[in-house]
Parts: sequence; structure tokens; C-alpha cells
Amino acid sequence: MTKSYSAAFIEQALMKVYSRDGRTIRSVAHELNLGYEQLKYWMKARDVSKMSKPDNKEKRPQDWRVDEQLLALQETHGLDAEQVNAWCRERGLFAHHLAGWKAAFCVPVKEAPEAIRELRNLKEENDQLKRELHRKEKALAEAAALLVLQKKFRALWEDEVK
Repeated sequence: MTKSYSAAFIEQALMKVYSRDGRTIRSVAHELNLGYEQLKYWMKARDVSKMSKPDNKEKRPQDWRVDEQLLALQETHGLDAEQVNAWCRERGLFAHHLAGWKAAFCVPVKEAPEAIRELRNLKEENDQLKRELHRKEKALAEAAALLVLQKKFRALWEDEVK
């Protein structure tokens, strides 16, 4: 029969293990009347849970990706001001961050002048490269034609010399 331990007991046991002051894990487990393997399992599970769960409370508002911002706006959509503030406190935000994100999503999309300029420059460069490629293809075809004519001319003179 397995014993079930409360989360508080597990947390206290882990605190005792991590602050054991030179004692072994086995001695701490014996003191708590636990199995050594059980204590090691809890330690490993705690380490894995620390690595797998990112702490959203320490995330700055400017570090939120656009999809996370949209999800936050969806989660807070129908809430009143008090509930929104509570939601924001849990995640380390302020209500004005949500308002700013909402305003950013509601702005009509306009291409920035520098983006238009960059696109125009890329199109001009593309056209220039196409013209240069066409010129080089014509020069290559002309060189190939001259080589063929030169070979024919030599072959013709060799026939007449014999």
C-alpha cells in the first residue's frame, strides 16, 4: 500500500534536502521516515517541472510575442476592470499594456514608407539582373555561333588545301 503525501509535506521535505548542511540524502530521508528513492523521485520531478514551466510573472510586456498578446486579449475580453487587473497581476502586466496591444491590433495595416522603398529597390535590382542575364545570354549565343563558324571555316580551308 502506497502512502500519499500532501504537497506541503513534499515541499518541506525538499526544502530540508536542499538545505541539509553536509548530511546525505539518505540521512534526511531516514529522518523524515521516507524511502530514499521516493525522495530522489521528488527531487527529480521538481527539477523537471522547473525546467518545463516558464515563469510568466517575470516576463516583461515587451517580451510578449504577437500571438501571446492576442491570446491575452481574448482571455480578458469579457472581464470587468477588477478581474482584468487581477489577471494582469498574475502575469506581471498592467491594464494599459492590454489597451496598447488592443490599439495596435485595431490599427489598419499600412505599409511603412521604408518598406515600400525597399520593395521598389528590390524590384529595380531584379529588373537590372534580368537585363544583365539577357545580355550575357545573347553574348554567349554570339560566341557559340562564332566558334561554330570558325570551325566550319577551318574545315572548308583544309578541304581546299588538300
